[in-house]
Amino acid sequence: MRPEAEDTRSQALFQEVYTGSVYKMNGCGWQQVGEGFGFEKMILEAVEIVKVIEPADMTNHGDDALSSRTGAPDGDDRLSEDRSLLQQRLAVRELIDTEVSYLHVLQLCASDIRSRLQQLPQGDLDVLFSNIDDIIKVNSRLLHDLQETASREEEQVQLIGNAFLEFQEELEQVYKVYCASYEQALLLVETYRKEPELQREIQGIIEAVLPQAGPSGLSFLLVIPLQRITKYPLLLQKILENTLPDASAYAVLQRATSALQDVVTNINEYKRRKEVASKYTKVEPLSLRERLARINTHTLSKKTTRLSQLLKQEAGLVPRTEDKEFDDLEERFHWVSLCVTELKSNVAAYLDNLEAFLRFRPQDYNLEIPEGPVVQYCYLARDLQLQAFPEFKQQLEAQVWQPLCSLAKALAGPQNLIKKRLDKLLDFERVEEKLLEVGSVTYEEEAARHTYQALNSLLVAELPQFNQLAMRWLGQILCTFVTLQRDLAKQVLQRAEDSLAQLPHHHLSEPAFRKLVEDALGQTSHQLRSFQENFEKVLPPPTTQPLLPGAERQVQALLSRYGPGKLYQVTSNISGAGTLDLTLPRGHIVALLQNKDTKGNSSRWLVDTGGHRGYVPAGKLEVYHVVPSEEEAKPHRDSQHQTPEPISAPVPSVPAVTQVVAMYPFMARSSHEVSLQAGQRVTVLEAQDKKGNPEWSLVEVNGQRGYVPSSFLARAPSPAPWGWSLPS
Repeated sequence: MRPEAEDTRSQALFQEVYTGSVYKMNGCGWQQVGEGFGFEKMILEAVEIVKVIEPADMTNHGDDALSSRTGAPDGDDRLSEDRSLLQQRLAVRELIDTEVSYLHVLQLCASDIRSRLQQLPQGDLDVLFSNIDDIIKVNSRLLHDLQETASREEEQVQLIGNAFLEFQEELEQVYKVYCASYEQALLLVETYRKEPELQREIQGIIEAVLPQAGPSGLSFLLVIPLQRITKYPLLLQKILENTLPDASAYAVLQRATSALQDVVTNINEYKRRKEVASKYTKVEPLSLRERLARINTHTLSKKTTRLSQLLKQEAGLVPRTEDKEFDDLEERFHWVSLCVTELKSNVAAYLDNLEAFLRFRPQDYNLEIPEGPVVQYCYLARDLQLQAFPEFKQQLEAQVWQPLCSLAKALAGPQNLIKKRLDKLLDFERVEEKLLEVGSVTYEEEAARHTYQALNSLLVAELPQFNQLAMRWLGQILCTFVTLQRDLAKQVLQRAEDSLAQLPHHHLSEPAFRKLVEDALGQTSHQLRSFQENFEKVLPPPTTQPLLPGAERQVQALLSRYGPGKLYQVTSNISGAGTLDLTLPRGHIVALLQNKDTKGNSSRWLVDTGGHRGYVPAGKLEVYHVVPSEEEAKPHRDSQHQTPEPISAPVPSVPAVTQVVAMYPFMARSSHEVSLQAGQRVTVLEAQDKKGNPEWSLVEVNGQRGYVPSSFLARAPSPAPWGWSLPS
């Protein structure tokens, strides 16, 4: 072959291989004319391939003989196959070499650049670099497998296809996360540009590590992973185009190319769903005025249409869309949310009780007991109050309360999404009805359909993972709480070890000590019960709050409907916090309907006010004692048949006389009682309290009324009847 023909053919071959590039041969070798990949090693390999295709020792005679034997068409087919083989090898080399460069840039971002941007908050760094460490791990393993294929040149293309099929799911997962946070990262970049000094510092760091980033700086680095994941299908497509259809690697490459295209499509769809979700997960604490300011004709029209659609479904006029999968996920999510809410309420009460316990310091008071176990207890209690209990409270707040609050806060976003999904479902059903009737919808209605589909797909895909993570998070919080309790008990026992050795029962075995404690507790419980019974006997009668003005008719209505045993009076003002809680003033009369709520909580009672029903705290209610009116108490004089009054049994301790004498001094302990001095004359108004207990008497002393013990009183001499005189 003539040298001119060889140069022309080789030049044409390189012109086809480098798309968008032109190379020509001059006296010194190959020279690039246009823009191309610029890999010198690839050019040298291509030259070697051309030398194999065109042996130097071939003569014109041999060429003519070959043409005469095989014919011109066979020669063209061979040339086409050789050209495809060359382009395939160059495409493979481009894939591997660009992967090396890409991974090198990522490692520079993760190690050098990120470590030098210390002037940025850690939260900003987490958003900017997202999960770049996970991307580096996955791509490092992918690059290792791609480089391993070089040792098996005949099967290299097929091995490359298998490698991408193997990494399909991992690539999709890591790049999904990165692409979802990309928009937020760009917002941070824009805020940095508004601060020239900070922008110069960031730009200087990037240019020092990666000069090719240029003036784009952070924007150049952030977009690299997005460009790379979208480049994989193009690189595989290029290898596929230069693979013979009947080759064994063709089917594998075809599946790999399609798989990577699906990865890019799924990432774009996931990013779109995330953008829709981010619009509705924001929970803004708006006041009533701000909410009213947002109402306009458009929102009123939407809400009216949704309400109409909902009423049609409730009336059975239109079918309701059933989604069993989502309903199950929503129910599980609500159970998780309920568990978190209940645990948060219980931990808050626990912390309040712990705070009250720490404020109670009996060891700081002089108990007037010079020695014995009490002194040891005081020493141990001071030690625990100074260190063990405060440390436990601090750890409880940091390791249980704060994570629990964070978990409760994390539930707000999905809760809002579920609520918005119901609104969008009503829009979707209305648009579907219109589509069936008319056959077409507006652009806004089509957008509403896509919004519902995006929200529903996102919730169905991510609610299972969220529920699982929330349950795991909740379990870890509970385990931490139990561990802290166990560590506290262990620490208290260690600190009390020396004191326990000095107690009189330290030599007892554990079963014997348990038996001793149970017996002591049983005896103490019996004594406490007896004391309580005696105390209730001498307890002054409960005071009844005055009725609110105009409440007599309401009390009579409740009394006639429920009876006196169901009436209670509010002891202090109640402010309702929930939707079913009542707000009542002090002194209000209510009727008890149920002494627990629907969850079985006995601290919230269901009551009837005569007009409204709802829940109130049980601790702010006391039994209302119905006092008969004066008209009801007066006997009917003009009645012909008067009922005789029953004769009460005599009281043994204090006779029912007017004048008595105090035998012992008595000091009043409350406003219900009155003080006495020995020998003081008092007037007995009632020889028993309002409960009929004869151990207390209502007396009047010096114009003051109150209760005194009946055993402190004795009969005084009665004055002589009128008309009689005492003997001198």
